[in-house]
This record gives sequence, structure tokens and C-alpha cells, in this order.
Amino acid sequence: MPPRMRKSPDILPAEAEIRPDPHAVGAGDTPALPPPALPLAGSAALDRLVETAQGYVRQAVSENTLRAYGRDWTHFARWCRMRGADPLPASPQLIGPYIADLAAPHAGGSALSVSSIERRLSGLVWGYAQRGQALDRRDRHIAAVLAGIRRKHARPPVQKEAILPEDIRDMLASLPLDLRGLRDRAILLIGFAGGLRRSEIVALDHGRDDTPDSGGWVQILEDGLLITLRGKTGWREVEIARGSSSQTCPVQALGDWLHYSRIDFGPIFVAVSRNGLKASADRLSDKHVARLIKQCVRDAGIRPDLPEAERLRLYSGHSLRAGLASSAEVDERYIQKQLGHASAEMTRRYQRRRDRFRVNLTKAAGL
Repeated sequence: MPPRMRKSPDILPAEAEIRPDPHAVGAGDTPALPPPALPLAGSAALDRLVETAQGYVRQAVSENTLRAYGRDWTHFARWCRMRGADPLPASPQLIGPYIADLAAPHAGGSALSVSSIERRLSGLVWGYAQRGQALDRRDRHIAAVLAGIRRKHARPPVQKEAILPEDIRDMLASLPLDLRGLRDRAILLIGFAGGLRRSEIVALDHGRDDTPDSGGWVQILEDGLLITLRGKTGWREVEIARGSSSQTCPVQALGDWLHYSRIDFGPIFVAVSRNGLKASADRLSDKHVARLIKQCVRDAGIRPDLPEAERLRLYSGHSLRAGLASSAEVDERYIQKQLGHASAEMTRRYQRRRDRFRVNLTKAAGL
């Protein structure tokens, strides 16, 4: 079935008024369930159940993913309006030209990568589902276009650089010797030794059920830390044992931070006052972890062979996880469990080292 078109020019002029689209979702909004088709008079209990169901919808994926899906739908709805099309009902014949325009924009602008187009397509599938409609991304009008985009535009994935043990030591040495430095020291060491995502680090609480937005909690045991957290693949336990040196021991670092910050309840990693003398009750954003890593990379002079701008682009919050996967000389299944990966293949994507050709298969084969 061809997409339903309005009687309007193919492309509206830039100065034309764009009316708000009732189907659009704002960047900060989250998709919601539609109201009951036949609302019952005085059914307050039913209304409460609908609100509860909407709450569960919002918990189905992370807030960051919901925001991204909201932006995806907003962009697609505007793209349709500019071309006189209606985003509803779901039309594979309309999605095909849309993703083609993302890969090779006709009106100027930057082309999206294949992975970004696939992510945006996932956002549209979600958006249609929240509106009671199904979009089959395997439909030939979509699948054939996407296959052609992959064949023509696919590039090797750009991976963030792994932070190795010697890098961590240099980064720790660049931190100030104050309360803020104690906190950031614990963040780096726990993120590295636990192979944690930046969102998992800042979501940790001191105890179980301390706060409604908790993503997990920490138990300090004699032999190390036992972290129970809710990650992308569900709940899992992460064990962080004590290090060989007090300077690089994540257990010691967390203990020092909790002692001097006097945190015994609620979020573990919180903001520090401007004078650096008192910890607040405000949980840190996951963006703090990304900024911290880039700041320490710059201050410690990691990868001096590269210009500063390029060095900073190489590192992100995922550099800690990649560092553990690339540095730990243990059986792969232990790394997979620590990172919370569902497959060994995903774990191997994180294992990258600068000393390439460490294993010489050519000589090992007798050549």
C-alpha cells in the first residue's frame, strides 16, 4: 500500500510555518500507551491501572534509550511533514526513502553511518509499537534499501581506545589530593576493575533499596566488593577483589571515599561542594564519568604521539570496560561474566591491545 500523501508541495519552503504534529514525540518525552478505547465512566481504578502500565512501559528500556527513540520519531515526523506525507499508518514504502535520505541526504547535511541508521530504524519500530501499529523492518521495501546502504556505505566500527593498567596509574597520579580526588579515584578504579558502564557506576547506592532510582548496591566484604547491579542485560553480581597495592586497590579507594565523605546511605558517587570539603546528596550524572576520563587522559599525557583533540576523541566511558577486557590475562569466560555480556563474541569486541602481533601465528605454524 503506497504512503498516504497530502495535497501539498513535495518540499515546503524553509520559511513555511510548520504546525505541531500530534504524532510527534519531543526529545524529552517518553512514548506512552494510548488511552483505553472505551473509557468507562467513573472507572478510577482502571485509570490507575493504565497509569501503572504506562510506568512499566517507561521502565522497559533505559531513559537514554527512550530519549533517543523520542528524537528518532520527532525527526521522522518532521521529515514526513516536509514532504507532504503522514507518518501514520506504518508504511514500509515510506520508510525505505527515509533511510535512503539518511544515508545520502538530498537536501544537504551530513550522512548518517549504517549503525546510526539501524538505531534510528529501531526507534521507529518502537514508536509505531507505542501507537498500536507494527512496522516490519524485514519488509522488502526496507530490507532491500538497508542491504544496499550496508553494501555501499558500511565502514569498520570506530572503537574507543582501551585504558590499560599503566594508563590508569598515570591517570590516578593526575588527580588532586582532596575529597573530589578521592571520589574520582574510586570511580576510575571501580569502573576499570568491575568493567562497569558509566551509567552503572553512578547508579550505585550504599545499600539495597536506598533510593527509588537506584541501579544497584555495594557490599564491602573482607576479600573485596560484591556489587549487585541492574545492567542492560538484567541483574547481575560483579566481584571486585582487592588489588596488589593500596595505591591501585579499588576496595581501598572506595573505603577512603566513603569514610571521608561520610556516606552511609543513598547514592555512592555524588557531587562535592565547590570548596571541596563536603559531599552533597546529589547523584552524579553518567556524563561526569566521560568528562573525568577525558580530563585525566589530557592531564596524564596519555598517547602523546597524537594531537590533543584526537587523543580525547579516542577515549570515553567504555574505555574502562575495554581496558579490563584487554588487560586481564584470564580465561575469556570470566571476562564475559564480569562485563555482563550474553555472548563471547561481544566480549571479543572489547579485547584490543596496542601491542599487535603479540601472538605470531606465522612462526607458530612453522614459517
